[in-house]
Order: sequence, then C-alpha cells, then structure tokens
Amino acid sequence: MNGILVTVVIINVILALLFSLGAAPILVWIERRVAGLIQDRLGPNRCHIKGFRLGGLIQSFADMIKLVFKEDFKAKSIKEHFFFSLAPVIVFASAFLTFMVMPFADLLVIGGQTFRMQGLPMDLGILWFLAFAGLSVYGLMIGGWASNNKYALLGSIRAGAQVVSYEAAMGLSLVSVLITYGSVDLVEIVNFQGQTFFGIPTWGIILQPLAGLIFIVTAFAEANRTPFDIAEGESELVGGFHTEYSAMRFGLFFVGEYVAMSASSALIVTLFFGGYHLPYMNTPFLQNHIQMVLVAIMLFIPLVSFLFIRWIKKNNRFSLQEDIRNKESAVLIKMVIVSAIAMVAGLGVLLFLGLHQNTTNIAVAIIQIATFAIKLLAMNFVFVCFCLTLPRFRYDQLQDLGWRVLMPLAIANIVITAFVVVVFKV
Repeated sequence: MNGILVTVVIINVILALLFSLGAAPILVWIERRVAGLIQDRLGPNRCHIKGFRLGGLIQSFADMIKLVFKEDFKAKSIKEHFFFSLAPVIVFASAFLTFMVMPFADLLVIGGQTFRMQGLPMDLGILWFLAFAGLSVYGLMIGGWASNNKYALLGSIRAGAQVVSYEAAMGLSLVSVLITYGSVDLVEIVNFQGQTFFGIPTWGIILQPLAGLIFIVTAFAEANRTPFDIAEGESELVGGFHTEYSAMRFGLFFVGEYVAMSASSALIVTLFFGGYHLPYMNTPFLQNHIQMVLVAIMLFIPLVSFLFIRWIKKNNRFSLQEDIRNKESAVLIKMVIVSAIAMVAGLGVLLFLGLHQNTTNIAVAIIQIATFAIKLLAMNFVFVCFCLTLPRFRYDQLQDLGWRVLMPLAIANIVITAFVVVVFKV
C-alpha cells in the first residue's frame, strides 16, 4: 500500500466523519435557529466563550459536553443491561455506516492510479444504504424492549410498524431509479446525471420526479424525523423508545438521528440532484476548463466575503462599545478577510505556476467535494424546514400513506419506467 493510497483513504475517512458525525452539532444549531425564525423568537444566542457565540453554535457544543459528563442514570427495573446499552450503539453505527458509501467526488486519478472518493470504496452503494438503514430500527426496538417501560415498548412497536410501512415503498421507488440509470454504483449514477438531454441536465429529479418525491418522503421516515416521529411522540408516549435513556446513551440516539438525516440527505442529493456535479459542469468540463473555473472562483470569493462581512456588521453589532460581543464581530471580520486573501492568493499562485494533470485532477476533486457539501447542507436545511412546518402524523395516517398512497405510486412508476425503457430503448 503506497503513500498516495494511504493519504486518499485517510482523507475519505475524515470527510465522511465531517459530513456525518461532525455535521451533527451544526444541524442541531440550524434546527434551533430555523425554529426560532419560524416561531418569531431568537433561538440560542447566549452561550459563549469569551464573547464568541458564533451565532449560537457554541450552544450545540455545550450541549454535547453536557451529555458526555452527565450522570448516566439507569432505572432499577431494567434487567437486560447488555441490550439496553447495545441499542443506541446499533442506531448510531447503522446511521454512520450508511453515510460511508456516499461519493464526495468523481474517480480521482493520480500518477496513473484511480481512487474512489468514498469512506468505504465500493460499487454497491444503494444496496449498502438499504441494508444498514433498515438495521437502525432494531436498535429502537431493542431499546424499547430492554427499557422494561410500557411507553418505551409502545414506541418500539410503533417504530417496527413504521419501518414495515415505508421501507417497501422506499425500495420500490429505487427500482425505477435503477432501471433508469442501469447501475447500483453511486459514482456511475452521479456521472450519468452529469450529462444533458436537449440542453437539460439529466438529474434524477427531472428523469424520475415521482420516484424522487416518494424517496424523499420515505427518507423523512427513515431518519425518524417529524412528521414521522411517532415512535417518540412526547404527547402520548412521554419520550417513546428512549424514555429510560440519559447521558451518552441518549446522546447516541440523539446524534444517530442527525447522522441518519445527513445520510438520507446525501443519498437524495446523489440520486436526484446531481451529486457532486454542478449543472453543465461535469468532470470532463472542469478538467478542460479548470483555469477559467479557478478564475471565476477567485472573483466569487471576495464577493461572498464582502456580503458576509456586511451581514456581520448589520446583525452582530451592539450599541455599547465595551460590549464583549463587539469583539467577536471584529475578530470574525478579520478572519474572513484573511481567509479570503489567503484563498485568492493560493489560487493565483496555482495558476501562475501552471496546472499539471495531477494538480488538475486534485483541483477538480476539491471543487466537487465543495459542491457536494453545499448541496448536502441545502438538503439538510430542507429537512429542518419540513420538520418544523408539518404536524406529526397519527399512526393510522402513516399506515395509509405508506400502503395506500406511496406503495401503489411506486409500483405504477416501475411499470411506466420499464415500459418506456423497453419500448423506446432509452
């Protein structure tokens, strides 16, 4: 195993950790801030370190530290201690492993060697996602049963019924997608979406809008998010399957939910929104026009920095000059300016020295990773907005949606897709 391979593997693992586990506190912060905006209140904005609040992001890290050091209380009525502790581990591990096969960029070629930009480099991405995403419900069911609590047990039973009702529709919606793409390899699927058809990008949401809608709805249920969080309905089940959990055992459930949301968002982006491709800018285009793209980025960075600084001056300034929070604004503005200058200077030096084949491929990979990250963040934002907008479904409403609406639509979509592919040979 040579040094380049080891470096790429380490980078892929770090990216997978950042996009999944590392994104959890950011997603918590986004959800709280968006909730405050929707409900006409401020949201978290008090917790700080020497005046640095970062818009309330410090509150998320404070909550994580609190969970780590909080007393791990366990009721005396719990008999199955091993399974009680195993349940949150299953939920967290299943959510994390589903993310590991998401491609962050196209195949990277360095020195004649080809590397897959995935945490786990494999070409069975969709099958891997379905396998491990379905395993998470076992953690919920085991946790509810091992808690020896009627509310927790009812929550776990609900989780089992929910997974049966939506997993079938999710799998069937993917069948039509696989017929369209002709592959289960996520890299090939994304590269297919990098093409155009009559000048329109062949994104999955355009080729398979019904499958995309069904999959997005079932992905909400997969992540156990509102309006599909009947397994933890506090109004009738206290806390559902995690009623008896505290400290880091509850923290694993909590973080696992956000990792699952990030994994579902990543697969939605990969299957239906072009993955790491920008519209009309697939990998060959970026490689052939890399200098023009880098110049455009050099012009874009100062513009974004200017708008961000303007936003800071407008929203993070206080009347009293001695207010410690004004120090945060001054430091953030300096950091933005220095970062922008450093990035523009680095790109300028790169263009001045010239781009070789390897550096071109690396630059394209970095651009695609950034594109994937932006799309992932946008889809997570959509998740949060829907969760804070729609009320929780009743149990019977969820069953009707899964069996009477989504299932027939998914089957009909498979028939129509197969007919089009066979008759028109597309």
